[in-house]
Amino acid sequence: MTKAGRPGSRGEPEKTRAAILEAALEEFAHGGVAGARTDEIARRAGVNKALLYYYFKDKEGLYAAALEQVFSGMFSRISAVLDEKGSPREKLRRYVEAHFDYIASSPGYPRLVQREFMRTGGRSLSPMASRILDRYGKPLYARLGALIEEGIRSGEFRKVDPAQTVTSLIGIIVFYFISLPAQQAMNAGDPTSSDRIASRRAAVLDFISAALFTPAASGKGGQREPAK
Repeated sequence: MTKAGRPGSRGEPEKTRAAILEAALEEFAHGGVAGARTDEIARRAGVNKALLYYYFKDKEGLYAAALEQVFSGMFSRISAVLDEKGSPREKLRRYVEAHFDYIASSPGYPRLVQREFMRTGGRSLSPMASRILDRYGKPLYARLGALIEEGIRSGEFRKVDPAQTVTSLIGIIVFYFISLPAQQAMNAGDPTSSDRIASRRAAVLDFISAALFTPAASGKGGQREPAK
C-alpha cells in the first residue's frame, strides 16, 4: 500500500498547489507582481523554492494562477446562487450575500484585483486581465443585468439602468474591503473583526434593498428585512 505524500511534497500535489496559491495570493495582494518575493511565497507555503517552480513555471505563471483562482472561485459561487429558483428579489439578495461573503473570506482578493487593474497605470487592461474578464467577468455582468431587467419587468425593482446598477452593486460590496486602512482610521477598532464584517454585510443588504426594491415588492412579501 502506497503511503500518501506529506503536505509540501510532490506526493500530495493538490494540497501543495493549494498551499502555494494561498501564500501567493497574500504576497501578490501586498506587493503586486513586481514587489512579491518568491522566497517569501515558498516560506509561507512551507515548500522549497524548487518545488514552487515545479508546480508553476515562473513568478508570472504563479501570479496568473492566483488571479485565475480569485475570479473562478467568485464565478462559481455567484453562478450557483443565480441558478437557484426564486424571485428576482430573492436572487439579488442571495447574489449580494454570496459576493460579500466570498470577498470577506479573504480581504486580499479585492486588493489583488485592484493592483491588476492598475498594472498598466489604469489606462487599459493587461492582456491577462482582459482574458480573465472575458471568461468570468462579462458573463456575470450579463446575468446580473438580466436579473435587474427581470425585476423591473415584474415590478419588484425600480426602473433603473441595469448596467449602471450592476456597477453600483459591485462597488458597494467591494469598496469596504479595498479601503480597510481608511476604515480603521475613521472608526476605531479592527475593520476585519467578525462584528464589523457582520454589521457591514447587514448595512449593504439594507442599502441595496432600499435603493432598488419597490413598494409593490413589499406588498408581495418583499419588504426589507431589518439589519441583524
